[in-house]
Amino acid sequence: MTKTEIRVLGPDDAHKLAPLIAENAQALKRGAPRRPDEYYATRILGDKTAEVIGAFQDKKLVGFAVYFDLPELITGLRIGQMDDIYVHPDHRNQGIGRKMIESLEVEGKKRGWLHLRWLVPGKNTPAVALYEKIAEPDHRKSYLIPIDRISGD
Repeated sequence: MTKTEIRVLGPDDAHKLAPLIAENAQALKRGAPRRPDEYYATRILGDKTAEVIGAFQDKKLVGFAVYFDLPELITGLRIGQMDDIYVHPDHRNQGIGRKMIESLEVEGKKRGWLHLRWLVPGKNTPAVALYEKIAEPDHRKSYLIPIDRISGD
């Protein structure tokens, strides 16, 4: 079995991350495939609020997870929030997603997180099976408030 290495991604990993971001968008949105955008991947990896870990097999990036370190106002502690996790289809069912989540749990212990919140797309049926195996449902619901970017109000 191939060994999987989980590590924080840096700017030098943008060319490896860009195709996976495009594949993830394609999987979630359907339609025409997106072209890998190395500039966008570089921006994500340099973002001051987002952090990205990657899963490597034989030095090839096969998955990633994007997370945030946030304040939790009720307790005064901090939490981790994972918004995106993706594993290339050729590398699924090998425990790679679970390994990335486990690495975030370890990081969360170091940072003193109360918990790791995982925002998931509810209609992704194959992935829901993993969610239900390793996570507890939250009492919160997620809603989107559209932001009108054209309006000057």
